[in-house]
Amino acid sequence: MLVEIVGYENAGLSASIDMIQQFSQTTSSHDELLALFPPIGSQIDAVIEQIHRWHPPVSVRLTIRPADLESLVWSCDFCGEPITLGPGGDALVLDSRSSDGPGSHTIISHRQCLAERIRPENSGERARALKIGKMC
Repeated sequence: MLVEIVGYENAGLSASIDMIQQFSQTTSSHDELLALFPPIGSQIDAVIEQIHRWHPPVSVRLTIRPADLESLVWSCDFCGEPITLGPGGDALVLDSRSSDGPGSHTIISHRQCLAERIRPENSGERARALKIGKMC
Protein backbone atom coordinates (compact mmCIF):
# COMPACT_ATOMS: atom_id res chain seq x y z
CA MET A 1 0.00 0.00 0.00
CA LEU A 2 1.29 3.45 -0.88
CA VAL A 3 0.03 6.46 1.04
CA GLU A 4 0.33 10.07 -0.06
CA ILE A 5 -0.65 12.83 2.35
CA VAL A 6 -1.01 15.86 0.12
CA GLY A 7 1.27 18.68 1.22
CA TYR A 8 3.43 16.36 3.38
CA GLU A 9 4.99 14.13 0.73
CA ASN A 10 8.54 14.59 2.08
CA ALA A 11 7.76 14.81 5.79
CA GLY A 12 8.98 11.32 6.75
CA LEU A 13 5.63 10.03 8.01
CA SER A 14 4.65 6.50 8.89
CA ALA A 15 1.03 5.76 7.92
CA SER A 16 -1.35 2.94 8.84
CA ILE A 17 -5.00 2.21 8.16
CA ASP A 18 -7.19 0.70 10.88
CA MET A 19 -8.84 -2.38 9.38
CA ILE A 20 -10.19 -3.91 12.61
CA GLN A 21 -13.71 -2.47 12.29
CA GLN A 22 -13.94 -3.54 8.65
CA PHE A 23 -13.45 -7.19 9.63
CA SER A 24 -15.96 -7.02 12.48
CA GLN A 25 -19.01 -5.76 10.59
CA THR A 26 -21.34 -6.95 7.87
CA THR A 27 -22.27 -4.97 4.78
CA SER A 28 -25.72 -4.38 3.34
CA SER A 29 -24.74 -3.71 -0.28
CA HIS A 30 -22.01 -4.34 -2.83
CA ASP A 31 -21.16 -0.59 -2.88
CA GLU A 32 -20.67 -0.63 0.90
CA LEU A 33 -18.44 -3.69 0.58
CA LEU A 34 -16.30 -1.92 -2.05
CA ALA A 35 -16.00 1.16 0.18
CA LEU A 36 -14.65 -0.97 3.04
CA PHE A 37 -12.49 -3.25 0.88
CA PRO A 38 -11.39 -1.35 -2.24
CA PRO A 39 -10.06 -3.36 -5.17
CA ILE A 40 -6.31 -3.86 -5.50
CA GLY A 41 -4.74 -1.00 -7.43
CA SER A 42 -7.53 1.47 -6.70
CA GLN A 43 -6.96 5.01 -5.46
CA ILE A 44 -9.08 5.94 -2.44
CA ASP A 45 -9.58 8.87 -0.09
CA ALA A 46 -8.91 8.57 3.62
CA VAL A 47 -9.05 10.93 6.57
CA ILE A 48 -6.46 11.30 9.30
CA GLU A 49 -7.78 9.70 12.48
CA GLN A 50 -4.78 10.21 14.78
CA ILE A 51 -1.29 11.70 14.67
CA HIS A 52 1.39 10.52 17.10
CA ARG A 53 4.61 12.51 17.40
CA TRP A 54 6.06 10.81 20.45
CA HIS A 55 8.98 9.23 18.59
CA PRO A 56 10.18 9.91 15.03
CA PRO A 57 8.96 9.23 12.45
CA VAL A 58 5.58 10.85 12.97
CA SER A 59 2.92 8.15 12.90
CA VAL A 60 -0.31 8.93 11.08
CA ARG A 61 -3.35 6.67 11.46
CA LEU A 62 -5.81 6.85 8.58
CA THR A 63 -9.39 5.68 8.27
CA ILE A 64 -11.38 4.77 5.18
CA ARG A 65 -14.62 3.93 6.98
CA PRO A 66 -17.46 5.63 5.05
CA ALA A 67 -18.93 7.19 8.21
CA ASP A 68 -15.54 8.72 9.09
CA LEU A 69 -15.22 10.25 5.62
CA GLU A 70 -18.48 12.12 6.28
CA SER A 71 -17.84 13.15 9.89
CA LEU A 72 -15.11 11.82 12.16
CA VAL A 73 -16.36 11.22 15.70
CA TRP A 74 -13.99 10.68 18.61
CA SER A 75 -14.28 10.67 22.41
CA CYS A 76 -13.49 13.77 24.46
CA ASP A 77 -10.41 13.08 26.59
CA PHE A 78 -11.99 14.94 29.53
CA CYS A 79 -15.63 13.75 29.65
CA GLY A 80 -15.54 10.70 27.37
CA GLU A 81 -18.60 11.81 25.37
CA PRO A 82 -18.56 11.68 21.55
CA ILE A 83 -17.24 14.74 19.73
CA THR A 84 -17.16 15.58 16.02
CA LEU A 85 -13.83 16.57 14.55
CA GLY A 86 -13.79 18.66 11.42
CA PRO A 87 -16.26 21.12 9.92
CA GLY A 88 -19.36 21.62 12.02
CA GLY A 89 -17.82 19.86 15.01
CA ASP A 90 -17.02 21.30 18.40
CA ALA A 91 -13.66 19.60 18.94
CA LEU A 92 -10.40 21.20 19.95
CA VAL A 93 -7.24 19.27 19.16
CA LEU A 94 -4.53 20.23 21.66
CA ASP A 95 -0.87 19.33 21.23
CA SER A 96 1.19 19.42 24.41
CA ARG A 97 4.95 19.68 23.95
CA SER A 98 7.86 19.98 26.30
CA SER A 99 10.16 22.98 26.08
CA ASP A 100 13.19 20.83 26.88
CA GLY A 101 12.88 17.70 24.74
CA PRO A 102 11.22 15.84 21.88
CA GLY A 103 7.80 14.29 21.74
CA SER A 104 4.27 15.54 22.05
CA HIS A 105 0.87 14.35 23.19
CA THR A 106 -2.49 15.11 21.61
CA ILE A 107 -5.66 15.75 23.60
CA ILE A 108 -9.09 16.01 21.95
CA SER A 109 -11.63 18.02 23.89
CA HIS A 110 -15.00 19.72 23.71
CA ARG A 111 -14.55 23.50 23.93
CA GLN A 112 -16.68 23.57 27.06
CA CYS A 113 -14.70 20.76 28.73
CA LEU A 114 -11.45 22.66 28.24
CA ALA A 115 -12.96 25.98 29.35
CA GLU A 116 -14.28 24.38 32.56
CA ARG A 117 -10.76 23.25 33.46
CA ILE A 118 -9.25 26.72 33.16
CA ARG A 119 -9.23 28.64 36.45
CA PRO A 120 -12.36 30.82 36.81
CA GLU A 121 -10.29 33.95 37.48
CA ASN A 122 -8.62 33.50 34.08
CA SER A 123 -11.77 34.56 32.21
CA GLY A 124 -9.90 35.70 29.10
CA GLU A 125 -8.42 32.26 28.47
CA ARG A 126 -11.75 30.59 29.22
CA ALA A 127 -13.44 32.85 26.64
CA ARG A 128 -10.72 32.08 24.07
CA ALA A 129 -11.15 28.33 24.60
CA LEU A 130 -14.82 28.71 23.67
CA LYS A 131 -14.03 30.86 20.63
CA ILE A 132 -10.86 29.36 19.10
CA GLY A 133 -11.28 28.19 15.51
CA LYS A 134 -14.76 29.65 15.11
CA MET A 135 -15.20 32.03 12.22
CA CYS A 136 -17.74 34.35 13.89
